[in-house]
Amino acid sequence: MGIGPSTKETSLHHFRDPLLDIVGQDTDVDLLGVVVVGTPQDNKYKNLVGQRTAVWLESMRADGVILSADGWGNSHVDYANTCEEIGKRGIPLVGVTFNGTQAKFVVTNDYMDTIVDINKSKEGIETEVVGENNTNETDARKALAFLKLKMRKK
Repeated sequence: MGIGPSTKETSLHHFRDPLLDIVGQDTDVDLLGVVVVGTPQDNKYKNLVGQRTAVWLESMRADGVILSADGWGNSHVDYANTCEEIGKRGIPLVGVTFNGTQAKFVVTNDYMDTIVDINKSKEGIETEVVGENNTNETDARKALAFLKLKMRKK
């Protein structure tokens, strides 16, 4: 479990990241930056990266966060922890990740209530087509719209 061919973001995808394009061009929000966090093997570090990310976002006074992950399965343990750490600090959060029908979250929490599933395959599975299940413009627009709604509520 984790990153497979269809959920792997290629270098070209990173250079043309739809989330950055859509959020960066929107005049209603100020893009503060991008935080890149790895997926450690050791559970104590899995928790630590989520805590440190949330503290960093809190210290930046972020009004909202779109948390994206290009992995699934065991990587969602880190993802869920990071969602919880951000949510506990009162920062509105929208998730973007692969779920499909085979990759339901292995753990969840109350802060994972708004997730944009980037699955594109008809079968709802991770495939062997490189980049098939990546974030596209529609996913990015959904995530931003959900985030604006959550920020407005707060």
